[in-house]
Amino acid sequence: MKYEHNNISPLDSRYANKILDIRDCFSEHALIKERFNIEIDWLIYLCSKYNLKSKNSKKLPKISNESLKKLAKFKHNFSDRDVLKIKKIEKTTNHDVKAVEYFIRDFCLKDKALSKYTNLIHFGLTSEDINSLAYAVMIKNGIKIHLNKINIFNKTIKKLSKSWINVSFLSRTHGQAASPSTLGKEMKVFSSRLDREISLLKSIKPMAKFSGATGNYHTFQLVNDKIDWPKFNKNFINSFGVEQNQYTTQIEPHDWICETVQTITRINNILIDLSQDMWMYISNDIFALKININEVGSSTMPHKVNPIDFENAEGNFGLSNAINDFFTNKLSKSRLQRDLSDSTVLRNIGLSFGYSQLAIGSILNGMNKVNPNKDSIEKELNNNWEVLTEAVQTIMRYEGIDNAYEQLKSLSRGKKLDKSSYILFITNLSISDESKEKLLKLTPSKYIGIANKL
Repeated sequence: MKYEHNNISPLDSRYANKILDIRDCFSEHALIKERFNIEIDWLIYLCSKYNLKSKNSKKLPKISNESLKKLAKFKHNFSDRDVLKIKKIEKTTNHDVKAVEYFIRDFCLKDKALSKYTNLIHFGLTSEDINSLAYAVMIKNGIKIHLNKINIFNKTIKKLSKSWINVSFLSRTHGQAASPSTLGKEMKVFSSRLDREISLLKSIKPMAKFSGATGNYHTFQLVNDKIDWPKFNKNFINSFGVEQNQYTTQIEPHDWICETVQTITRINNILIDLSQDMWMYISNDIFALKININEVGSSTMPHKVNPIDFENAEGNFGLSNAINDFFTNKLSKSRLQRDLSDSTVLRNIGLSFGYSQLAIGSILNGMNKVNPNKDSIEKELNNNWEVLTEAVQTIMRYEGIDNAYEQLKSLSRGKKLDKSSYILFITNLSISDESKEKLLKLTPSKYIGIANKL
């Protein structure tokens, strides 16, 4: 791919090769192509289903199979060259949807049979009908791509969870030593959170309208009141895998788009949470980064191996979230029956997906570069025997000893316990032999509850 180094967005230059599928889904080319596809299919749909009257009051003949094949071929062969032609027309019309209509009209006028149907191009529609369905298709495709990448990442996390399920490590609450867990269980927390959001993202139904200038089917009804236009148009919308929103103004209210980006934001935030945790685990030597001999960590400190994948992920998830927050606050609001402020905003929908996709790629790379640093993990556990005081005071309570918590607080708060101090305390406790044996067998690495069975 040729890089354009004068592009403003790094998604179109530095990171272009990392998000090719999303760029193809939300590019200007993609938007124009979807508009074109919808206009062609609407023309075919009208011609194939009903004999609508022309302005000379004569019914048009049903379109021939030959003409349908010509339109299908025209649609199939759509290319970058056609995009440029449409953009050239737009320079004159100053209207991007109308430019698509004129492009199709010019094609039909060159064919005697097709020229009869030019009045049916964009018939009964407002530009927002086309845009509503075009963006619904694009976002539907974008969700599919996004889900695929999230699922790949989630499968990786689940695999690591199984590999690390018995790797005990020192937990930290408020940044301080706390009851141990296993690395596998902690990964399972994140995978289960992702499972829920993935299900929610799958459940979102893209919506569109095809009901004219203010959503009331004015012109459709005027032309032929014998046709059930809401049903007729619904069938057309459904053919694109999109639901019809029956109750709209000129614009489909975009609530489902807000739901989509809000769900993506929650997924992003889960992965920011994981990125930050991994960054801290690496900083505390819980994980070691695999070394790439050719990679430079610091331009001045040769020893450094930096957790840049997790840092890049955090930053790009944040960018996606910022865009999503604006979408959520903006897209569900429009003055009266229509204003155009949503139009310019929607053109940036690809950025939400793009930055999130980029970030998922980074965090996936990061997770594939780490290994548990078992020596460091074990050392940290053995330096924090005080984390067993939770277990001791609970056993003491179970055995009926008063002020158990207070006794352990006096022994351990703000202090370090070693193995010998712990054993001495347990040995002198007035508890049953069974309980004493449990506590004497306990070590920080073994005190994981059922973390490895969850």
